[in-house]
Amino acid sequence: QVHVVESGGGLVQPGGSLRLSCAASGSIFGIDAVGWYRQSPGKQRELVARMSSARSTHYADSVKGRFTISKDNAKNTVSLQMNSLKPEDSAVYHCNADLIYRGTMVTSWGQGTQVTVSA
Repeated sequence: QVHVVESGGGLVQPGGSLRLSCAASGSIFGIDAVGWYRQSPGKQRELVARMSSARSTHYADSVKGRFTISKDNAKNTVSLQMNSLKPEDSAVYHCNADLIYRGTMVTSWGQGTQVTVSA
């Protein structure tokens, strides 16, 4: 079994920063494409940031210039650095990764980590 687990969420004041991590478990060869998504109550899950296998990145307009997605191939982890946080960034953040496992690609969603931005 291979899967991903998020961590790093919490409560932060507006203007603050958080760094989310997504760690892949199991004997994977590597992480291909990866994305961070978020969902708040009553809203659909939305893409926040995505990195392709070629490391090209895409960000939602609402987070451009504030969030940065990165990947550490050696550690099989993915991070989302979030700066200048706003109350509207509050949501459950999910990692979605394409894991290279035994010659196949396994897409995995994490359970999510809660981010709350509030004074």
